[in-house]
Amino acid sequence: MKIENRDVLVIGGGAAGMAAATELKELGRDVVLVERDHVLGGILNQCIHNGFGLHHFKEELTGPEYAERFSELVNEQQIPVHLGMTITEITPGKDVEDRHKVYGFSAEHGMVCFEVRAVVLAMGCRERNRGNIGTPGTRPSGVYTAGLAQRLVNIEGYIPGKEVVIVGSGDIGLIMARRMSWVGAKVKAVVEIQPYPAGLTRNIVQCLNDFGIPLYLNHVVSEIRGKDRVEAVEITPRDGTEPFVIDCDTVLLSVGLVPDTEIAKTGGVLLTPETGGPLVDSRHESSVPGIFACGNVLHVHDLVDYVTEESLRCAASVDAYIGKESVGKQVDIQAGANLKYVVPRRMSLQGKNHLYMRSLIVSNRSEIQLTAGNRVIFSKRLRHIQPSEMIGIDVPDEILKDIDEGDHLEVHLKETNHE
Repeated sequence: MKIENRDVLVIGGGAAGMAAATELKELGRDVVLVERDHVLGGILNQCIHNGFGLHHFKEELTGPEYAERFSELVNEQQIPVHLGMTITEITPGKDVEDRHKVYGFSAEHGMVCFEVRAVVLAMGCRERNRGNIGTPGTRPSGVYTAGLAQRLVNIEGYIPGKEVVIVGSGDIGLIMARRMSWVGAKVKAVVEIQPYPAGLTRNIVQCLNDFGIPLYLNHVVSEIRGKDRVEAVEITPRDGTEPFVIDCDTVLLSVGLVPDTEIAKTGGVLLTPETGGPLVDSRHESSVPGIFACGNVLHVHDLVDYVTEESLRCAASVDAYIGKESVGKQVDIQAGANLKYVVPRRMSLQGKNHLYMRSLIVSNRSEIQLTAGNRVIFSKRLRHIQPSEMIGIDVPDEILKDIDEGDHLEVHLKETNHE
């Protein structure tokens, strides 16, 4: 078995992994990057639409263009990259001196053991499928996840069907509604179980409204019909009115994403039920010392720019860990009223803190409140918020002096009457 000794192993060559690896290299660390696909870029390579890079690069790029910016930097920095490699197991060390052993294999290198001081988990996320949502009906061909359909159309050059119903209004599903329209298919409906869309507002406008595609909110696909191929779907309103049927030959599922954490589990990393990703502290370190997480494996982001932003912070924390800089005092924090989750789950009392969270409500007048016990120690007014758009806030350093280690911190989302 080949053995590689490095400072850091980054698992995943998508937006998160490349950003973390290039930043670690910039900080002077000996880093190696592993990707199970045969090219860097991850899901970005099949996202040929624009809308990427507005925050990080200050210009509008397609997914492949965004990936290319970072893959070129990986090459310029001469970061060792193992493509087509599958990681099978992490055997954690006890501390920064006791190296982690991470095992992987590929056709090119065979079995490899990476002995590293730190690991960055950046494996991204995967799509929920029909089995996850339990849609009744037969099992004909013609049922795809939206991401798979996107790959078939944009990379493989196949059109999966001619008459399409999309289940769920997640961003990939909305983008595929437009893409399928462009290739000549008829998108007959997008069906969403919630009373509000799951995707970004701009995608509702550009991908549905601009093409006259109906969006059925507060409806469910109650049956998929067909023997060998999808023939129709039955759609049931949740208000108790009569169901109706739409004829189609293809069903695309855009019913949510979940962090890809199988590798993390082999290393004993604790996961959180709210996000499905690793539980991390203020510097993105998991429950296992020296194993860090960033990007969609930690929690599913809405914009790749935020994935990059988070991964750069994670890389700086890994550098501090290897340099044996103390994390200092931290205190637990959890999501309160009207919030699905908050990441990270610990706040530093001595450093900078950036919190990400997801709303459970739609509101045009709201306020984020950070409480310690019964005291509101920080608040920030927000404009429009909805579950599909992630909320990110920087916690001011000056409020940290008002927090004790024994305090119970919660972050709440309150609807207000402010203008």
